[in-house]
Amino acid sequence: MRKWFVAVLLSSLVLGLATASLGQPAPSPFDDNGTPAWDKLVDRYLLDCYFHFAPTSGTANGLHRFDDQLEDYSRAAVDAEIKVLRQFEKEVAAFAPGKLSPVERGDREIVLGTIRARLLELEEIRSWEKNPDGYSAPIANSVFVIMSRDFASQEDRLRSVIAREKQMPAVFDAARANLKDPPRVYTEVALLQIPGIVSFFQKDVPAAFSQVKDPRLLADFRSSNDAVIAALASYGKYLQDDLLPRSHGDFRIGAKNFRRKLLYDEMVDMPLEKLLQVGMADLRQNQRAFKETAARIDPNRTPQQILQDLEKDHPAPDHLLQSFRDSLGGLKSYIEEHNIISMPSETLPIVEETPPFARALTSASMDTPGPFEKKATESYLNVTLPEPGSPANEVEEYMASFNRGTIISTAIHEAYPGHYTQFLWTPRAPTTVRKLLGAGTNVEGWAHYTEQMMLDQGYGNGDLKLKLGQLQDALLRNARYIVGIRMHTGTMTFDEGVAFFEKEGFQPHPNALKETRRGTSDPTYLVYTLGKLQILKLREDYKKKMGSKFTLQDFHDRFMGQGFPPVKIIREAMIGDGSPVL
Repeated sequence: MRKWFVAVLLSSLVLGLATASLGQPAPSPFDDNGTPAWDKLVDRYLLDCYFHFAPTSGTANGLHRFDDQLEDYSRAAVDAEIKVLRQFEKEVAAFAPGKLSPVERGDREIVLGTIRARLLELEEIRSWEKNPDGYSAPIANSVFVIMSRDFASQEDRLRSVIAREKQMPAVFDAARANLKDPPRVYTEVALLQIPGIVSFFQKDVPAAFSQVKDPRLLADFRSSNDAVIAALASYGKYLQDDLLPRSHGDFRIGAKNFRRKLLYDEMVDMPLEKLLQVGMADLRQNQRAFKETAARIDPNRTPQQILQDLEKDHPAPDHLLQSFRDSLGGLKSYIEEHNIISMPSETLPIVEETPPFARALTSASMDTPGPFEKKATESYLNVTLPEPGSPANEVEEYMASFNRGTIISTAIHEAYPGHYTQFLWTPRAPTTVRKLLGAGTNVEGWAHYTEQMMLDQGYGNGDLKLKLGQLQDALLRNARYIVGIRMHTGTMTFDEGVAFFEKEGFQPHPNALKETRRGTSDPTYLVYTLGKLQILKLREDYKKKMGSKFTLQDFHDRFMGQGFPPVKIIREAMIGDGSPVL
């Protein structure tokens, strides 16, 4: 898991804009003082809609005027957001593309896709009506984004936490009013999560503000925090005793909504049957490569036996952080020496132990500053160590997930040249939209692409064990691709999904079960493989276009320079012929 805060440098105009009327006609190309009307519309959308209905996102992006606000989960708020989104959809759609530059025309499609994806979620998929975890889990994140960075004193940040906590009991009132016949798996997942969330508020939140000494402030915090804990406990009892017995709903979003979600989120409009063919072909190719690589390591043992040996090749817990530090320096040097991508900064992310309040949420994550953050501008690669005092067998089982191959794969994906590198490039994107709005097929597709690309470019000197680990990660993403489509279009059951992860994705049962559960509420977690395949095709087509002038660094720099929009947008900019993304 990672925390991805994309860098964006909005103009001072955005920060000073007053709330505008939503009932105005479509704007002219320029207003009276010469400010481009398109820019004003984008700015207004961000303030009046994008951040207005998601204040936690405002905090995460460094807009701390939102720190004392919490999302309104009520049905009235859902209806209000739909109304505002519909108005902005009309305004953006009515803005004549001919009055925009080629880049801005792409931005217009990105904004429309973002609006329509949100409307699809609120009106058709309706997770707010189906998913009980969508109420309990987000409130922890609303506190986490205040705790995780020292953008203000502990006292000031604790005041913001208290303000949000005082609004949290109402979240569960909204949940009880909104939830209608959820899928059983959703309620089961919510119940699995509740104890960890309660522990988060009981232990981690107080620990994050240990320096606060003001007795009145601490008393106010204890009151608000205790109320949240009590509300969570009551919600858990409600889930177990009331909601679970009547949780008979269907988690599947259906083929129509799946296609629309891919179109709006990722600008991918390929028929699902064709998408499945593409995914299965890549799965089979990776399976063959996996078996061939394992046979080259030891032809007398099964791939699974070789994997078990690989899991034993890990550092001692007290050397784990240094192992990551060592890998980052080596990866960055390799990138620079082999001209893989330009690095906008020489600064390495800080590798540190995951803070106590985040251990339940992640084993490794990249924490980059929000786009408006002025003070806490460091970037952190957080790594979770085994819990102190854990039995030796549990420590060994945990450390198996940090074997040598996994450390390298994680460092590539999270930092060099994955997410951290993309974060460093984002301020160079040509427009506000390109710096802020994006697609999973770009962000996750890029990070997943780099895992394979780095080994293809010689990193690791042909180490077959590193290659085997990279292929296992690829098979996991292949399985997500197939299971997500097939479960949500009704051609695969939940149990068949678990079996697919085990048999076809070479995953152990506990991970197969966890991944299938994730797929019930994250239907398009195919973005890793889908994005990687789009990037690989774009690279080959760009190579044909450039001929002898092609260089890998030029391709990567041009790709990164566009921000992180759907790959289709980047393809149009780099190829310019409207050719297929796959």
